Amino acid sequence: MKKYFEIVVMLITWFAILLQLYILQGSLANFMSYFTILSNLLVAISLTVITFVPHTTIGSFFSKTATKSAIALYILIVGLVYNLVLRGIWEPVGWQLVADNLLHVIVPSLYLIYWLLFTPKGALNWADGISWVYFPLIYLIYSITRGYFTSWYPYPFINVNELGYREVLINAGFMTIAFIFIGLLLIALNKMLHRKAN
Repeated sequence: MKKYFEIVVMLITWFAILLQLYILQGSLANFMSYFTILSNLLVAISLTVITFVPHTTIGSFFSKTATKSAIALYILIVGLVYNLVLRGIWEPVGWQLVADNLLHVIVPSLYLIYWLLFTPKGALNWADGISWVYFPLIYLIYSITRGYFTSWYPYPFINVNELGYREVLINAGFMTIAFIFIGLLLIALNKMLHRKAN
C-alpha cells in the first residue's frame, strides 16, 4: 500500500510540475524561483529517490521522518498560502487551472495523507521545527536579493517594488512565524498519534 501510494503521488507531482513548465514557457530561472515549484520538486524528487534508490545515502536522507515532515510542512504552506491568500488575485482557465489545482491542492493533500498514514510516529523532536525554517528563510533571502537585480518577484507579498522593504520584511517575518508555528503543530500531531498508538 505504501509503495503504491508513493508511486502515484510521485507521478502526479512530476506531471503537475512538467505541465506548469510547459504552460509558462518562460524563464527557467523564474520558474525555479517559485516556492510552489521548489516544494513540489521536493515531493517529486524525494518520492522518486525513495522508490528507486532507497538504500543509498540520499535515499536514507529522504526516508528520515524529519525530512518527510519538513517536506510536509513546505507543501502544506504552499496549499494554505495559495488558497487563503493568492487564489483570489487571478482566475486561471484550461490547463493552467488543472496545473494550479494539482500543485496547490491535490499534491499538498496527497502528501499530507501520505505523511499521516506512513510516517513513523514519535520520531520527531521539538528542535526539528526550528531547523525546518532554514530552507524558507534562504528562499526569502534569495527571492528578495534576486528581485533587487531583476525587478521580478515571484509573489506579491515580497514584491519590494510595490510594497517597499519595510512591508516586505514584515511579511517575511510573519511567514517565518507561520512556518515555525505550523511546523510545531505537525510535531505535536506526530507525538499525539504516537501516544494514541500506544
